[in-house]
Amino acid sequence: MLYLLDTNVLIDAHRDYYPVDRVPEFWDWLASMGEQARVKVPLEAYEEVIAGKEDPLTIWLKDNKINLMLDEQVDIEIVRRIVEEGYAADLTDDEIDKLGNDPFLAAYGLADGGHRVVVTTEVSKPSRTRANRHLPDVCRYFEISCVNTFQMVRALDFRTHWNAE
Repeated sequence: MLYLLDTNVLIDAHRDYYPVDRVPEFWDWLASMGEQARVKVPLEAYEEVIAGKEDPLTIWLKDNKINLMLDEQVDIEIVRRIVEEGYAADLTDDEIDKLGNDPFLAAYGLADGGHRVVVTTEVSKPSRTRANRHLPDVCRYFEISCVNTFQMVRALDFRTHWNAE
């Protein structure tokens, strides 16, 4: 399985759980998973993260681009299908802007059916419609596997070793 990371996975991990400068083991492991082609960051997610302020996360991501970048272009027809069927066929320009990179991430997930997992920190909100739909609900509609960061960490067996001595 190939795990495709949403922007929020990287940002939230750095901000809330595994700061790059405090838990470097997590980031070394993530880079290793990228090198083994088990975890990848689509171009759109990569560009969104590095467009932010220069900080330890953006520096780390730039330094590990070769290991983590998904080396393929999105299929625009799949993106169009994701938007029209997963959100709504008649979205306004403002609604399309609100979607951000989610349709691209879902399209990468759908491109290799059954062999990819979308990873996001968004949670399911099935009652939401149109541009307010959450990525896990769109993935469910298209039968794309979708997990959160902690599910990915468990599935790929991330571990730290700390010795109190």
